[in-house]
Amino acid sequence: MPATDFKDYYAVLGINKTASAEEIKKVYRRLARKYHPDMNQGNKEAEAHFKEVSEAYEVLSDSDKRKKYDQFGQYWKQAGQGWPPGGGGAGVDPSGFDFSQYGSFDEFINELLGRFGTTSPGGPGRSPGGRAYTYRTTTGGPTGFSGYNGFDGFENQTGQATAVDREATLSLSLSEAFNGVQKRLDLGTEVVDVRIPPGAKTGSRIRLKGKGAVSPYTQQRGDLYLTVELLPHSFFQFDGENLVCEVPITPDEAVLGAQIEVPTPDGSVTVNVPAGIRSGQSLRLRGKGWPKPKAERGDQMVKIAIVPPKDLSPIDREYYEKIRTARSFNPRSDLKQIKL
Repeated sequence: MPATDFKDYYAVLGINKTASAEEIKKVYRRLARKYHPDMNQGNKEAEAHFKEVSEAYEVLSDSDKRKKYDQFGQYWKQAGQGWPPGGGGAGVDPSGFDFSQYGSFDEFINELLGRFGTTSPGGPGRSPGGRAYTYRTTTGGPTGFSGYNGFDGFENQTGQATAVDREATLSLSLSEAFNGVQKRLDLGTEVVDVRIPPGAKTGSRIRLKGKGAVSPYTQQRGDLYLTVELLPHSFFQFDGENLVCEVPITPDEAVLGAQIEVPTPDGSVTVNVPAGIRSGQSLRLRGKGWPKPKAERGDQMVKIAIVPPKDLSPIDREYYEKIRTARSFNPRSDLKQIKL
């Protein structure tokens, strides 16, 4: 790499190598305001300066990254040309450092500076230097959350020159989601109350405006997006928009028909089971399912399962044997006609 391609981050910010963290921050804020794209619409030169300043600050403001930059800055000149590995033997640094494990010198720098996951250039999470990153942090959290301060899989996927949004998973019981609930969330720096309206389902997203991270470049705060995850229930499940359940009936109820009690989200109801129903058929309870917008309700589907008794009393066995002896119905009569 030519010497002119080497970026001296200290020179970019106009500071010396002994500058304190506070001095670096102060200088960066002044330069970021001066060259910010919002303040220099259409000025490509200002945009380029802003990227350089942002890149320099990203490294020098982090004590670990700054230490690595000071220690390994020499590799920026020695490994920039001849990539990918195998081109002209440039995969091995003359001083003994093996660069052949990296697809490009940028990849080496990303690892050197402690950057985490790289996404596609130009996509979400694009850094001031022109590459894109995804940041993940996980620690313990309060009830209903997991991950960073209760957030599962916290990610920053917005441009670093804009406000930073947060993503979090909120676990709800079926009862909480059906009736709606107010949750108190610990965001680490503050505690907020959020009202979850009735009818939330797995995948539902709730936006808390201005509750995300603060951008170090604009000092604007992003948004917090909560993605709902419903905890499993022992009786109710979902099938598309419908709430579904399975209810067992006896063989005589299937043959003769019956009235049975079926649980719904807001209490039991009496359901007429028609005579001759087959195992696996479903009955529709209109308006007894999951809440929808505008105070509507979906349907609840009751799947029938015919369950024979495991233990028969002497009287039960006697009557079942009489039925078998007298029965004229043969459900397998059509099988006699089946051939290869």
